[in-house]
Amino acid sequence: MMIEKIDGSTRLCGVIGNPIAHTFSPLIHNTIAGKCGQNLVYTAFNVKDNLDLAIKGAYDLNILGMNVTVPYKSAVIKSLVSIDKAAEIIGAVNTLVRTEGGYKGYNTDYIGLQRAMLEDNIKVEDKPVILFGAGGAARAAAYLVGSLRAKELFIVNRTKHRAVELGNDISKLFDKLSVKALNYDELSNIPEQKYTAIQTTNVGMWPDTDKVVFDDKKIYGMIDMAVDIIFNPEETMFMKNVKNNGGIAVNGLKMLLYQGISAYELWNDIDVPENVVNQVYELLKKEFEH
Repeated sequence: MMIEKIDGSTRLCGVIGNPIAHTFSPLIHNTIAGKCGQNLVYTAFNVKDNLDLAIKGAYDLNILGMNVTVPYKSAVIKSLVSIDKAAEIIGAVNTLVRTEGGYKGYNTDYIGLQRAMLEDNIKVEDKPVILFGAGGAARAAAYLVGSLRAKELFIVNRTKHRAVELGNDISKLFDKLSVKALNYDELSNIPEQKYTAIQTTNVGMWPDTDKVVFDDKKIYGMIDMAVDIIFNPEETMFMKNVKNNGGIAVNGLKMLLYQGISAYELWNDIDVPENVVNQVYELLKKEFEH
């Protein structure tokens, strides 16, 4: 749903990335604006280079707010006038909010993940957590795991040195959290207990839907609840394996939804009504129906 009339008072928001044609952000934000009756339009900007000029130009054009996606979530930081504490710690920004003199950077990926896990009753507090991956999304997830006071965190990555780097960074922030870095060959040695798992790699994403980040029935049997941040396909092989071994698993569609909702709320200083959130979620689900 779009606003009824675009005029001289219409505010503009958008997303910067490269490539960007695949983005679902315009669907999220234009639907919210239409249903909330706000004079706002959201579009996508394919920025191939000159990121700093693009950010300054957006500010000079009076653009209200921006999202930032691959490959600029870290590179954009040097173009900002300030940065939220959580985004600074994570080292990645996906939301720019207009302030005096420039944009302030936020990370709503971890907020989106937190809201999604809360809604789906995926528990972290006082639990051991397995985190698959060590990239930008994993950094946001690891920060969330520490913030929610998990008992211990096992970071599993194909290249162990990246897991070690992330583990060291998280240990400095949360000194009461036990953090261990592993590669996949070492995964079978983790203690036998019930884990919450967060899968942040792109393994199993469409079109390679038959792939899985690891294949060990014993480990799947120790996962009683899991989030895969992939949302296409609706059910990844990782999720199927968790479910087939008695656990519950959810995909990343609600994370996508809530990171967008949180950005919209930051730009407009409002709380998006729950009925609008639900309507946007239903629209997103229809996008992936085959």
